Amino acid sequence: MTAYLIRRIVFALFVLWGAVTIVFLVLRLVPGDPAQLILGSDATAEQIAALRTQMGLDQSLPVQYGHYLGDVARFDFGDSYRYHRDAMGLVLDRLPATLQLASVAMVIALVLGIGLGVIAALRVNRFADRVVSVFALLSQSMPSFWIGIVFILVFARQLNWLASGGRGGLDRLILPGVTLALPVIAILIRLTRSGLLDVVHENYIQTARAKGLGERVVIFPHAIRNALIPIVTVAGIEFGKLLGGAVIVETVFSWPGAGRLLIDSISARDYNVVQAAILLIAAGFVAINLIVDVLYGYLDPRIRLGR
Repeated sequence: MTAYLIRRIVFALFVLWGAVTIVFLVLRLVPGDPAQLILGSDATAEQIAALRTQMGLDQSLPVQYGHYLGDVARFDFGDSYRYHRDAMGLVLDRLPATLQLASVAMVIALVLGIGLGVIAALRVNRFADRVVSVFALLSQSMPSFWIGIVFILVFARQLNWLASGGRGGLDRLILPGVTLALPVIAILIRLTRSGLLDVVHENYIQTARAKGLGERVVIFPHAIRNALIPIVTVAGIEFGKLLGGAVIVETVFSWPGAGRLLIDSISARDYNVVQAAILLIAAGFVAINLIVDVLYGYLDPRIRLGR
């Protein structure tokens, strides 16, 4: 297990290096000058050149990259051009809002996805199975930004049941949480349904039924445990995607999270904030995958992580 964890940590560091390198290059290759954006259209060429020198943007790309990697190694992500404060601190201030939204969406997805998947598997090829399948298809086909706007128009504007945006109580959390969860619900429904259908005909399930155990006892402690193995893997990966996917949903619902900060910072060419946010999201994604791999070994004792 120790050797496995060391290999995964080394691999994680390699992934993070790749993420920061790609983001660094993409930000500097796309059109747009942060110095011009900061000073505005009335700035003179001399003022823009002076600010570019102050920000280090007049240096060659390899030199900038070397300085950036050195700063990252010292956990120094620079200051935000717009807010004039530590970039990573700015992202960390917004992170709890994003984690709250992603966690609520994940809970909704797990409850509805696994629950509806079990119903579909136990009622296979019946009316309930078809209804659940159509719901899963629609949930995965419709883009999140469109669903979010429809939810706002229907539940906030027409029915006036829930708030349309901002962070606060439960009434402000339901719409963005459900919007973010819908694609994951669809994936979990299909995975749970197919997983249960694969194991319900196994010999150990038939043995449990032959011993006279009730169907509920047969399904939940016995069948669902084996069906959960791929679900745990996918759920972990999907939670990482939720952190990234929250970027769009936070913008639609004016949710003050790291995703919305990332979008605003990309528009303003605030390089340091964008790089800090991407690195933090990538680190979270890598950590979640490591936890999932450890849980994998717990759910299936045949898996030997160290070999």
